[in-house]
This record gives sequence, structure tokens and C-alpha cells, in this order.
Amino acid sequence: MRALLPLFLLSAAAVGVEIALTRFFAVASFSEYGYWVISIAMTGFAVSGVVMVLGRDAFLRRAATLLPALPLAMLVAGAAGWIAASANPFNPLELQNPATAWPQLENILGYYAALFPFFFLAGLAVSLNFVARPERIGLVYGYDLLGAGAGAVAALLLMLVLHPFLLVPALLPLLALATALAGGRRWRIAAVTVLVAAEAAVFAFAAPAVSQYKPIYAPLNVQGGQVLGEWTSPRGLYQLLDNFTERLDTDVTNNAGSMGMPAPPRAYGLYRDGSRIAALPMRLPVEAGHAPGALDAAPYALLDAPRVLLLGAAGGFRAAEALALGAAHVTVIEPEAVLRDALRHGLGPVPAMAPDPRITLSDAHPLRAAGRFDLVDVSGDFLSADDQNRHAYTREALAARLAQLNPGGMISIPVSIRELPAYAVRVIATAQAALRLAGVSDPGAHLAVIRSAWNLRVLVAREAFDEARVAKLLDFAEARSFDLSWAPGLPPGREVWNELSAVSLDSGGVDSGSGSSADAVAEEAAALLSGTPRQDAFDRSPLTADRPWLSPLVRLPAVGAAIERMEVLPQPEIGLLVNVAVLAQAALLALVVAGLPLLARGSLRVRPAMMGRALVFFPALGLGFLMVEIALIEQAALLLGDRTAGFALVLTAMLVFSGLGAVLAGRVANPGRALRIAALLALVLGVGAAFVLPGAVAAALDLPFAVRAGLLVLALAPLSLAMGMPFPLGLDRFRQEGAALLPWAWALNGAFSVVATPLANLIAHGIGIAPLLLAGAACYLAVALAWPRSSA
Repeated sequence: MRALLPLFLLSAAAVGVEIALTRFFAVASFSEYGYWVISIAMTGFAVSGVVMVLGRDAFLRRAATLLPALPLAMLVAGAAGWIAASANPFNPLELQNPATAWPQLENILGYYAALFPFFFLAGLAVSLNFVARPERIGLVYGYDLLGAGAGAVAALLLMLVLHPFLLVPALLPLLALATALAGGRRWRIAAVTVLVAAEAAVFAFAAPAVSQYKPIYAPLNVQGGQVLGEWTSPRGLYQLLDNFTERLDTDVTNNAGSMGMPAPPRAYGLYRDGSRIAALPMRLPVEAGHAPGALDAAPYALLDAPRVLLLGAAGGFRAAEALALGAAHVTVIEPEAVLRDALRHGLGPVPAMAPDPRITLSDAHPLRAAGRFDLVDVSGDFLSADDQNRHAYTREALAARLAQLNPGGMISIPVSIRELPAYAVRVIATAQAALRLAGVSDPGAHLAVIRSAWNLRVLVAREAFDEARVAKLLDFAEARSFDLSWAPGLPPGREVWNELSAVSLDSGGVDSGSGSSADAVAEEAAALLSGTPRQDAFDRSPLTADRPWLSPLVRLPAVGAAIERMEVLPQPEIGLLVNVAVLAQAALLALVVAGLPLLARGSLRVRPAMMGRALVFFPALGLGFLMVEIALIEQAALLLGDRTAGFALVLTAMLVFSGLGAVLAGRVANPGRALRIAALLALVLGVGAAFVLPGAVAAALDLPFAVRAGLLVLALAPLSLAMGMPFPLGLDRFRQEGAALLPWAWALNGAFSVVATPLANLIAHGIGIAPLLLAGAACYLAVALAWPRSSA
């Protein structure tokens, strides 16, 4: 066991650095580029298996030297890679311009060149441990997984106290400790010397910084601007800014002056990972004189003293606005933890929300709010304030809110149309589906759509809009130069105050629509609600509990057109193209690794039938484990109300319990029987999770956080134990057919793990989370079928 402690430590360092690098990309770039880190890591592991196959005998002869040397080499590579990655001038926005795209492609290759050596050496060290200790494969794999779980926990704990740019240097000492434990006195001296030199180089030459295209960059650099506070946590890096550009970001009529209304007030800006999530008030009482001129006031013009359920408080501004617009009572739900604490206790110079008997700050989950309301009002920044808030936009969530409305009540849903009108159409389609789910036969009669040039509100009414309400809404819009894009019985020939052209990949750019109205949303809403929705490159299907993502909108068959016309796409859509590119690269790598026996020219010395079984067994494990893991992370994020917490708990629990399963696999008397039981148990539990987990998660949302986390771990334990057994059992079984199969199996598993991550994301976004779980579970059926029945 002592001999395997270095493996435990280097695995912890590898996973910890991987997580730390994803945080680096989230702060310095956009979070979707964290996929590269996963891809680079798994590519390094896969290539290390290829190298081990081709040079197995040479590595074995030098194992005594390599086992302490590889962690030290990882330390050097990790420091050098971090310095190079932090200096990379990558700008994803330039990918959208053909004239500037090529240098950015070179920068992407620069990330691979910087980070690949570290993960290649990590994979080489792990595979050498397998090759050097073939009789203890279960124990070796168990220490590998347990170390990885410990590394995930270490990275998350460090996020509580360290800036994201300090995480990688903080994890490098684990590798020096691994070398010190694996070697003698000279190795310990070398470990200390190299660690000191590497850390000195990191702090002297690494220059991680927020790039100039991030939303926070400009306000950070305006004259007189100040950072009033900075808080770090696993949820993100929070920064509170004060400068002359920070105001309440809300759509107000251009006629505010003639209507005697003030402009939206100055505010502090709260940013998370470089993106603005809210404006926070500078003083009490919160100013709301602008409220009657705001687009958000539209539903209040139709309701008399409504009881309001407010999803998202916009730092307290929205509650004040609702009261100024005549609300009798406002129940506020703010899911984002830092914003909720700011309302209760203040944040730095930001005052806490003043006590008011007309306002109730609820701790309920947005999907579990109880009570009866006249208006469910979603704040304009609700969707961007927290990743999990997207679940409030689904068909099922809207149908539940409709059931809570009093007679005459309605839901008001904001959508940004700054970049793609199709986002609004997708929300309209979701509202239409929710109304049908609630038993409404003519959804169009219950919908109204009002917009400015930049934002839009979809109003979903419990009862059909009558002529009087439509007239009131039209008067409200025209008095403020807003546009009423849809309402039942809307008179034709209206003047469009804010022209809005359609964005089309089919025509290669922006067009003015099919008619003369110059209102793309009006045209698309009319077509959608009449049963003839527009069919093009963009997906306008409703958001559902199983597919709760508003973006990306580009359909997979239209990826080619999207690549050609990247300049017309907003940033959220580029993540899909990155995902497809990573998948293409991963598939190429998997083909190369799968064809390794041809490159090795018979050095594997294994029967073709056995190679065929290995080509099913180990790729299925690589695909299945990560597909199930990614699906469970999505459900856990909803359960815990935080994607980081969900990711951390699922990753740690699965690694730890899979590690225990691997250790258990090394002690079974009948490997074949144990393998079949474990694989079929993984299949049954995975299929059961696909059907049972969504309802169980929804039912548990109101429980205390500790109880939800405990229930999640209990649910993960049996599945993870079962999923941890097949890989070491397979390594041991296939090794009996030929020793060189062991590193090839490691390479196959790594290569198809690279494929699994982007493939899983495409399946989840394109088909759903439940189908992803079913696909991952089905891989374990393939594992059971591919198991060699005998060694004869």
C-alpha cells in the first residue's frame, strides 16, 4: 500500500490540476472552453497507453527509476504548461471573423502544446503502475480512482480560499511529495529542489489575466473605477465594481423625459467569473421612479394590485419596481446564493433589503414555490444570474406556475433578443407547450409578446386575452415606443418602432424578413402559433425538464453552415461548434488507438477474436462511465441548486466508490461472474435512474442542503461500486491473453473517454438527459457481452 501512495498523489494532482484549469478558462475566457482541458487530459492518457504498448519492455526495465521520476517530470511539465497557457493570447471572438480566425486556431494548438505533456506523463505514470504490478490491478486502479477523488476534493477546498489563478501552483507540491515517497534520499533532495525552482518560475513568469473581450474588462479599466470587494468560492470569482458605467440594466422607454420619468439609477455591478450577474443598489430606499416606463411594467398595466411571485430580485431593484407599479405583495425568490445573502445581509457597501411588510423573501426553490399569485414575474437578469435558473423556463415549470395563478393572472417571461430573435421564438414555443400541458386548446389566445429593440417579454395568461386587455397592452406599448409583436386579434398595419430583422444561416446573413413589418418575432410567432413554424438551421423546440437549455440553437445538421457564417452567431452558439470540433478530434484519436495492433505489427501476440472483444469491452467502459457521470452531474446540479456543487459531489462520490469497487474487484473468487453481476447492476441502476431520478430530484428540492447531498451520495454509492469493478476485472482478464494487451486496453479506455465528453453533451442538448443515461447504461450491457468466457 505504501508503494501505491505516490500513485494516489499523482492521480490527485492530475485531477486537481484539470479542475483548476477549467476554472482558469471560466475566468479568463468562457466556461465552455473548459472542454479543451478534459479533451487534452484524456488525450494525454490515451497517447500514454499507445506509447506504453510500443515500449512496454523498455519501460519495465527502467520502472524503478521511472516511478519516482515521472511525478517529478509532471511537476516540471505542469509549471511550464501553466506559464505557457497563462500567456496564450487566445480570443474566441476572433474565431468568428475569417480574417482573424487562423491565428486563434494556432492559439488553440498552443494550449494543446502547453498542457498535453503534463497529462501524457500522468497517464504514463498510471499505466506503468499497471504494467509493473499486473498481479494487483484492482488495488492499483482503486488507488488511482481514490487519488483522483481526493484531488477533486482538494481543488474544491482550495477554491474557498484561493483566487482561481493560484490553484495550479497550489497543487504542484503533491507531485514533489509523490517523488519523495517513491524514491530514496537523492530523489527527496531532487523533489525539493525542483519544486522550489518550479514555483519560483511560476510566480516569476506566469501572467494569467482576464482577456479584453470579457464583459468585466472595460469596467475594470475605466477612469476612477474601483473594485470594492472580491470573494472566491467554488461557485465562482465574485467582484463588486463601482464606476460611472454601472447602472441598472433595464429597458426604459425613449419617451421617459416627456413622460416625466427619471433614468434608471446608478448601481454597483456584481460580476461572477468576469460576467455581470446583477446590479446592486447603492443606497436605501431603492430608486424605482423609472419603473412605469420600463418594458417590465407591461403586465402591471393589466392587473390591479397584484400579488406577485418574483423570480430574481435584481439586487432588490425588482421588488421596489413591483411595489412602485402597484403590487399589493411581493414574494421574492433569489436562488443565487451570493445575491440572496446580499438581500438579507448586504454585501460590502451594498445595503441589505429594507424590511417591508409587503415583501417576503422566500427560501423556496423556484420550481417549488407555494401559494397563489396574480403575477409570476421573472426578472430580466434571472436567467444569467445562475446556471440552474434555466429550469424555470421549461414547459413543465411554466405549466406548474400556471396552476398557481388566480383568475385573471399571468406569467411574464423576459428574453434577450440582442443577438438572435430565435431565442424568443423558442420561449414562445415553450409557453405554447406549457399551455397545452395545462389543458388549453388554443394557446395563441393566451399569449402576448411585447418588446423593445433589445429585450422581449412573453406574457402567458391563465384566461384568454380579451379585446379590452389587448387594447390596454397596445396603448402601453405605443405610449413608450415598444412593439406589440403578438396578441390575439391584434389589428394589422401597425407601425414598428424598433425594427428587428431575422438572422438566417440559410441566406448567409441577416435578412429583413418575409414581409414588410420588419418584426422578425411577429412573423415567427404568427407562423408558430398557426401551426406552421419556420424550419431552418435553428432549433425552436420547447424547453423541457429533460432538455432545459435555451442555447445553443444551431441544429447539428446545420453545423457546416454555422461554421461558414460564424460571424452572425452570438457567443453561446460558438460553444456548440467547439464541442463538435473536440468530438471530431476525439474520434480521430480513438480510430488511431483502435488501430494500434496494426501499427504494432503483431507485437500484441493476441488472437484476433480476443482483440475484437477488447475493442468492444474497453471503449464501452470509457463511453459508459462518462455518459452516466455527465447525466448524473446535470441532475445533481438541479438537486443542489449549484452546478459546481453537483459536479464536485458526483465526481468525488463516483471516483471514491468506483475506487472501492476496484479494490473489491481484486478480491473476488470468480471474476467472470463478478463482472456480469457488476455490469448488469450498472445497467439496471442506470436505466432506473433515467426514469426515477427526475421525479425524485423534483420531490427533494425543498429538503435541507445537507439532506439532499446525503441522499445523492447514497444514490450514487451502489451504482459507482458496480461501475468501478469492470475495468480492473477486464484488465486482469485480458492480460491473461497477452501482457501487451494491458497498456492497449488503458489506451482504448482513455481514447473513448475523450469521445464520451463532447458526445455526451451533444446527446444531452440534442435529445435529452434521460436518453444520455440510457445510452451510458447500455454500454454496460455491451461490456457484459464482450467478456471472454474462457481463456482457452
